Amino acid sequence: MELATIKQALENGLLSFPVTDFDEQGQFSPKTYADRLEWFVSHRVSSVFVAGGTGEFFSLSATEYEQIVNLSAKIVADRVPVIASIGRSIPEAIAFAQLAEKAGINALLLFPPYLTECPQDGVYAYAKTILDNTSLPVIYYNRGNGVLSADYIKRLADNCPNLMGLKDGTGNMQDLNDTIKTVGDRLSYIGGVPTAEIIAEAYLSIGVNTYSSAAFNFVPELANRFYAALRAGDRATVAELTQTFYIPLVRLRSKKNGYAVSLIKAGAKLTGRSAGDVRPPLTMPTEAEVDELKEIIDRANRANGE
Repeated sequence: MELATIKQALENGLLSFPVTDFDEQGQFSPKTYADRLEWFVSHRVSSVFVAGGTGEFFSLSATEYEQIVNLSAKIVADRVPVIASIGRSIPEAIAFAQLAEKAGINALLLFPPYLTECPQDGVYAYAKTILDNTSLPVIYYNRGNGVLSADYIKRLADNCPNLMGLKDGTGNMQDLNDTIKTVGDRLSYIGGVPTAEIIAEAYLSIGVNTYSSAAFNFVPELANRFYAALRAGDRATVAELTQTFYIPLVRLRSKKNGYAVSLIKAGAKLTGRSAGDVRPPLTMPTEAEVDELKEIIDRANRANGE
């Protein structure tokens, strides 16, 4: 797939990360995951990010990752770009990148280093080493232990021709605007905070046209309606969906660490597309919280005329 095609899909269209399917024993379920990918593409997603944060990349084995990238490239078959996550240690990230490239994945999303607090020059060296060891285009995920300043992002862009984008996981509009104005259109910019719709208007105001929607996993029509309204300047619809769905979802998500993923899997179950439970260290929501999520979904669907 041409780089220009990937960039166009990243900059204009709704992006999403499918949850990773596990069976009742907590093992990867290829059949239901394949069905999920087909369903994703049929619901007007512009790019599919596999084995991402919502897809529990942090808990997957190398063997499972290889199954996921091979299956994803085969099922999606260049209908839309497929981007796979890489990260953890430098050797692991390079190995994941090799598996993704062999599978026919179109681009990579580089996650921050695991756990350890890092100096800026160390994070830059981490990212550059990985970028230098793959020929695939790479989106850098500016989040957690791997947040780089505007100057370091520019340095990375200047020295790594295959760096194609920046995904923001901070929600810090001041720093992101600094980066966008410093680096310019050399990179594609993507919103990537959990439940990114809650600050999508702020993203759009500084030139970030799109974001990854986790809620797409269980309310794709609503997610697409929100994105279309946002891009069309339909402030009334954006406000309505924010008030009836996204604010209650964010409030519920904030009750426990990890619910940015766990609630998505719970939502998938509630809407008839179960992907099993999350793996530890994440936990599934309580029965009362699932009931609350069901009411949020039902209320939003009623408001959406469904």
